[in-house]
Amino acid sequence: MSSVLRFSDVRKSFGKGDAKREVVRGLSLAVEGGQCFGFLGPNGAGKTTSLRMALGQTEPDSGLIELLGYTMPADARRAREKVGVVPQMDNLDPDFTVEENLIVYSRYFGMSDSVAKSKVPALLEFAGLSGREKSNIAELSGGMKRRLTIARALVNDPAFIVLDEPTTGLDPQARHLIWDRLKALRAKGKTLLLTTHFMDEAERLCDHLAVIDNGVLIAQGSPRELIEKTIEPDVVEVYGDNVAALKDRVSAFATRVEVSGETLFAYTTTPKPLTDVLAQFQGVRVLHRPANLEDVFIKLTGRELRD
Repeated sequence: MSSVLRFSDVRKSFGKGDAKREVVRGLSLAVEGGQCFGFLGPNGAGKTTSLRMALGQTEPDSGLIELLGYTMPADARRAREKVGVVPQMDNLDPDFTVEENLIVYSRYFGMSDSVAKSKVPALLEFAGLSGREKSNIAELSGGMKRRLTIARALVNDPAFIVLDEPTTGLDPQARHLIWDRLKALRAKGKTLLLTTHFMDEAERLCDHLAVIDNGVLIAQGSPRELIEKTIEPDVVEVYGDNVAALKDRVSAFATRVEVSGETLFAYTTTPKPLTDVLAQFQGVRVLHRPANLEDVFIKLTGRELRD
């Protein structure tokens, strides 16, 4: 498939003199048409700046960015006519009804109100909001607002949809409903670019992932590929008081051992000897599970808190 979005050796710095900081450092990646592409990284990794450059809102210092065949930011206006954006924070207009939010937004794409109004029923049905067209925004739950924001991003029938942390702050039921809607978009041939801090979300939805840290692409591949090539296949978690005291004993049966708070993480290819030893200890709880994408993310970017 052809690339919908391509970064070629893109760089971007902010500040001047001693305060100058390069936040994107030689980024090269390609988002292929028809896939859900996950763009992952800790806070401050350069994701937001990269997204802004992809949409033509920030100009790179060097390198080439192409979106839907257009060079960015020179052709940003034409490219964005075919793009839908779901921002991290809902920015629905509280003074308008559900229907009015969709119609007013459609004017950015030169759409007449009559054409926009004809699209409203299908958009609301997709969002699970049929019958709520006259509702005020204040009457909607957080999940409803998020689904309306996604529906609004589809008003121009975009080929490429950017979703910036689409399920942050939602309860599990709302998250699962939005996941279903995103899967439906992909099934229709739309290309999705997803940023998220929920690794289970990325693992569930994405065909391909790119992990960025300190402005550099540090890993990419499908979720399964990243797990298989980056991390040991089994993880044993040990919970309890003073689990750090078990580290030396556990290390003899694991490839790697990490302690975070009251949890010890042991990564291994042969879990049974380890779980047998841990069964001898009183006052600890043991969970044996397969490695997942969160383990990969932590290994690649570390456990320290990012602000």
